Amino acid sequence: MIHLALARPRYLAATVSLSAVFAAAGVAADDGFGDYRDRFEPLPHLPPIPTENSLTREKVELGKVLFFEPRISSSGVISCATCHNPALGWSDRIPRATGHDGQIGERNTPTVLNSGFLDAQFWDGREPDLEGQALGPIQASIEMAMDLEVALERLNEFEFYQQKFSEAYPDDDQPISEENLAKAIASFERTLNTPNAPFDRYLRGDLDALTQQQKDGMAAFVDNGCIACHSGPAFTDSNFYAIQVPGSTDVGRYEVTGNDGDMHKFRTPTLRNVGVTYPYMNNGATETLEEAVAIMGKEMLNREFDDEIIADITAFLHSLTGEMPDFEVPALP
Repeated sequence: MIHLALARPRYLAATVSLSAVFAAAGVAADDGFGDYRDRFEPLPHLPPIPTENSLTREKVELGKVLFFEPRISSSGVISCATCHNPALGWSDRIPRATGHDGQIGERNTPTVLNSGFLDAQFWDGREPDLEGQALGPIQASIEMAMDLEVALERLNEFEFYQQKFSEAYPDDDQPISEENLAKAIASFERTLNTPNAPFDRYLRGDLDALTQQQKDGMAAFVDNGCIACHSGPAFTDSNFYAIQVPGSTDVGRYEVTGNDGDMHKFRTPTLRNVGVTYPYMNNGATETLEEAVAIMGKEMLNREFDDEIIADITAFLHSLTGEMPDFEVPALP
């Protein structure tokens, strides 16, 4: 089951280095990588919670059932979990998702893990938050292909959903609404976080949590400039950068803004759990993490990484695989 750690702090103080904390406690903590270590932040147990959608147990429980509910799709067989499968890193591990009537989507499915830490949703950032993202796939003709009004009518047919929406939104005269549907799914998604990865344990003082190669990879990650975009606790700045990966003609954020300067720009993906959310890039055509590291070095940093650097950075990225949500698939009404 999902356990909400609502009392946990959002972040460790980013201005206080781990080295300083150990020094104040009179504990020696020097593995020779302190300057690199201090450039990073561990992942909190929960992302920032918007004031307009407070996190409650009732919303999360409702959102969890809705996430697995196929009857809010036109065919009645596709749910959010179809493409965001808990067994597959909360993604689908295929290049591009298969949706309504067997249609193939245009882009690779991002993992929903730690998505609450992102400042923009979708590869092109067309939605700023999870509430906006939640309704997009339901309505998309190549995904769930469902009219929202019809989806709400279907939910209203079940006494179970009438009760669950009323419990989650007790002050609403009509709790089964488009807004509340989005808020419930977004609330559930904000609990799908993966703290306590080996790298988080390392940042919190367990200097043996990483192998020597992973530490070398951390240093290479910083020294080669990867950290410029893959920063913060979720390893993304949520900004947009132009990249044309092999096999892709996708115009990216230009499709949203119409600005020539946004041609082929995509949101920086999180690197959390990247070792289990393959394949990679916006078109899903990059099969291995080693290939992805080489492509990013060439396309974004103008560097040809040698095999040792690729191996070291790849090893470091595997240390970002965290503890998966403690989860049971809910029984549908």
